Amino acid sequence: MTEFASVLQRVALIASDIQRFPPPDFESDYTMPLPATPAPRAPWLGGVDVIVLFAALSVGVYLVHKKRSRLSVFLLMVFSLIYFGFYRLGCVCAIGSIQNVSLAIANPSYAIPLTVVAFFLLPLVFTLFFGRVFCAGVCPLGAMQDLMLIKPISIPVWLQQALGLLAYLYLGAAVLFAAMGSAFIICEYDPFVAFFRLNGNPNIIILGVSLLIIGLFVGRPYCRFLCPYGVILHHFSRLSHWRVTITPQDCHQCQICEEACPFGAILPPTGEQNGQHWAPDKKRLIPALILTPILIAFCGWVFSMAGSSFSKMDYTVHLAERIVLEDTGQADGTTDASKAFRDSGQPGETLIQDAQNIMDRYVMAGWILGAFFGLVLSGKMIRLCLPDRRDDYEADRGDCLACARCFSYCPQELKRRRISRTAPVTAGSEAAVES
Repeated sequence: MTEFASVLQRVALIASDIQRFPPPDFESDYTMPLPATPAPRAPWLGGVDVIVLFAALSVGVYLVHKKRSRLSVFLLMVFSLIYFGFYRLGCVCAIGSIQNVSLAIANPSYAIPLTVVAFFLLPLVFTLFFGRVFCAGVCPLGAMQDLMLIKPISIPVWLQQALGLLAYLYLGAAVLFAAMGSAFIICEYDPFVAFFRLNGNPNIIILGVSLLIIGLFVGRPYCRFLCPYGVILHHFSRLSHWRVTITPQDCHQCQICEEACPFGAILPPTGEQNGQHWAPDKKRLIPALILTPILIAFCGWVFSMAGSSFSKMDYTVHLAERIVLEDTGQADGTTDASKAFRDSGQPGETLIQDAQNIMDRYVMAGWILGAFFGLVLSGKMIRLCLPDRRDDYEADRGDCLACARCFSYCPQELKRRRISRTAPVTAGSEAAVES
């Protein structure tokens, strides 16, 4: 009997809500707006996307590590741009999946789709074993920039390092806002998704066009200096089991590969030096270690001061601020949100208290974000003080995007290809290849 009464009560509440908020009565000439994001797909179609991603990553591994062909990687980029970009409209995106994972960790009630989890994890797993093959020819954002590159110019190392800090800051901010449930800024400010969907915010379109114009001369500016997922791939690639090797045989140190790489990812040999010179630079290392906690605390304090500003991206804080402005006469009229809140009959004091709690959380999150950024800065300073010995030209494990350009320029690689092509008809070619 009690259950029956409970059901009747729920029905009565639903009926009252329907009367209180009747469906909108649009005029006959009303046109529904087009959605800004693609409609959800059937689960089995999401599975198809995951299969295509796995297949593309596997093909990328073969092309980069086995076939070593720039042309083949180029064709894989074209396919990825068409499928993951224009056909799938840039969604699901491995880069944007960072936000879904962050929200799922911070909020257990959020049900993250398995397709999103797969798009987040698969490129990381492949990177951990084979390097950045996802960046090589699978990521549609990277493919679009790579196809635009016509006359690359070199950027000073110090400038590359400085601009690379922006990606860490972007990553930290994206995780913060997603975990707080305020915004998915990676998706909101994606510079190329408007091209895939043929519509978007004019300001974002201008940003995308600007990056593509810069990308005519600077190799993949978004990937190298802004991409938050690239930060994660950078560190996973440093742990990769197999890495990109420029030459299949001994390096002649002709410097051609260094000039051919548009991403500054080729490290020159350090030369022959006395063993004692390979010790860490103690004059710089000790001050860097001492400054580490100071830098972390200082950055944490700076970012915590910005916590109140960050919190305004939260709906509750924004609404509470509007209510206060209206109550104090600093704002004329009402907005749809403030009017709906007043009509709900909820006390304004409760809203303001909830907003204050959220602001306090943002201040704490600012401390965490600042500490993270300070740790990144100190880590880069310490890295400069540590020795790094190389006998030949090598592709940097973290920065190499596995684009396969250097393969097409290396004399040793070109020699290997000529031997491979003539192997079936040339006597003794097998012995030549082995040597």
